[in-house]
Amino acid sequence: MDLEYRPVSDAALALMREGHNHPEMVATLREIAAEGVPPAPENTDGETEDISGLTVTHRFVEAPGESETIRWHFVEAGEGPVLLLMHGIPQSWCMWRAILPELAKHFRCIAIDLKGYGQSDKGRGDYRHEGVAEQVVALLDTIGVEKFNLFSHDRGTVQADFIAAKHADRVIRYVRGSQHLIHFHPDLAPQEFLFSDIETRGILQDPVKVFEWGFGRLCKYPIAKPDVIRAIQEFSRPGTGLAVERYFQSSTFRKDWIDRRTRLIPGWKAPMLILQGSEEPPMPVENYEGLDEYLPDARVALVDGGHFYVEENPADTLAKALPFLLGD
Repeated sequence: MDLEYRPVSDAALALMREGHNHPEMVATLREIAAEGVPPAPENTDGETEDISGLTVTHRFVEAPGESETIRWHFVEAGEGPVLLLMHGIPQSWCMWRAILPELAKHFRCIAIDLKGYGQSDKGRGDYRHEGVAEQVVALLDTIGVEKFNLFSHDRGTVQADFIAAKHADRVIRYVRGSQHLIHFHPDLAPQEFLFSDIETRGILQDPVKVFEWGFGRLCKYPIAKPDVIRAIQEFSRPGTGLAVERYFQSSTFRKDWIDRRTRLIPGWKAPMLILQGSEEPPMPVENYEGLDEYLPDARVALVDGGHFYVEENPADTLAKALPFLLGD
């Protein structure tokens, strides 16, 4: 199997290097940096929250880890088949708020804070993506969920990939969002080094700077200021930066890529929609050339947006993902 890096086009490298830097998004981030961000709200088990007319319920559940008990936070809403929503870095369950009201009309939505993020456990332990994926499955076992749909984004997709391969009989459909797949090149993943090298790892302890780098560079369209504030609040919870760094110290993007190519792709059995923004700096569309050789039945759909398209363009995200999840 060829595990050499594929050359990246000049256009893709330029977009990754320069970023989108949408003026409105940059201005919003500067305003927030100047004004400061109040602490995130603290929730309790069973507490409800209104999201555009949808009532979501906050849940806190303890479930087995590899050698410890993990306290998970998630929100749930709706009835029907389960849809497990797995966010990426630097976000939380809140990244799904714009599309939850529509999804909850069709599914029992379970939007988790990944381990280390939001209000989920940040203690020491196994932070390998493969290990945490098994811990997520243990959470599902604890709350009595057998079969489920998956909708992931960014680094949540790394864990979802393991779930889809190792528990293929339980996954109904898989919307695989915004993560390297058959091709990878380190020039498109500078955050791996930014978040783990001794000289720069401190950025994870400054949530505003994390979002200046992420939302500022990677959004084609701006995200509303209240949503940006909420995202920063969630990443500002004590211990988040240190916990998230553990993921980057536990693996590498190259290893993630090799695992997919050698171990995981053959195990994926559920119908799959590969979803990403049309102009994501880290993931050029050219990287899907040759996909048929590995996943002949997978569909690819592009949302008009950058890397954070769920929040940049929720209407197009739903237009691309929801019909697939409903079996169209």
